[in-house]
Amino acid sequence: MLTKEELKNIKTLQEICEKEGKLQLKLNFNMLESRSENRKEDFFHYEDDKLIGFLGSYYFGNKVEICGMVHPDYRRRGIFSKLLEEALEEAKKREARTILLNAPSESQSAKEFLKNIPCTLSMVEYQMKWEKVSELSDDQTLTVRPSISGDDSEAEIQLDVQCFGLNEKEARQYRLETKDLDTDARLIIEVDGKIVGKMRLSEMNGEAWIFGFAVFPELQGKGIGRKALSKVVKMEGEKGFSIFLEVEAKNAHALRLYESCGFRSYHSQEYYEVNV
Repeated sequence: MLTKEELKNIKTLQEICEKEGKLQLKLNFNMLESRSENRKEDFFHYEDDKLIGFLGSYYFGNKVEICGMVHPDYRRRGIFSKLLEEALEEAKKREARTILLNAPSESQSAKEFLKNIPCTLSMVEYQMKWEKVSELSDDQTLTVRPSISGDDSEAEIQLDVQCFGLNEKEARQYRLETKDLDTDARLIIEVDGKIVGKMRLSEMNGEAWIFGFAVFPELQGKGIGRKALSKVVKMEGEKGFSIFLEVEAKNAHALRLYESCGFRSYHSQEYYEVNV
């Protein structure tokens, strides 16, 4: 579990690196603030009691995403390589099936570093922000409610299997690992009392982020996703939150859906799969 001082140091270093590189790092603070005490997921490098390098690993079942940074004045000294070596060793111990290195698309220093790593570009992910372009409809035939029961949890697991390519063991492990994120709300989408989809909503620092949005494949193309997204966007907008989500670039259907609901891309992240 990270201390308040460690979180503060990470945030300070992040601000320095982002300002210098004119970019945005994906450090998943909602997950950093809810770390388990008995897992080695974060790696630090200090010099003279000052945080110089940090690397965070984020597990989703048997997949791990890794993102890190080094202070601009301390680069090219092997600091990031050392942190990455520690994180990769831990990932092997935990039998991670897929290891992804995450870098902002505009980061030239990351691209130079990745030339020396046995990895291949796996995907590009867009960050999107909702911009009010018209009034959103609020369809009363569809309900979005908290996930509270065992049946709800089972539906979430099956949606992760059918929509995100996890096997059942990975989906159950991921559900267990993320169940205690304090900033997150798990939401179930229902139509006529039947579970049809789900999403996760994270509220932090005036921002609401939508994650894990899925509708059962056999029910897609019926307007359910648009109605559910509109309902949640309207709800969060009325609370005064800025609203964000992420979508893989090659998922053209989801990209069109989000754009039609008023979301616009403003940033992208590249994910490189480590060849181990």
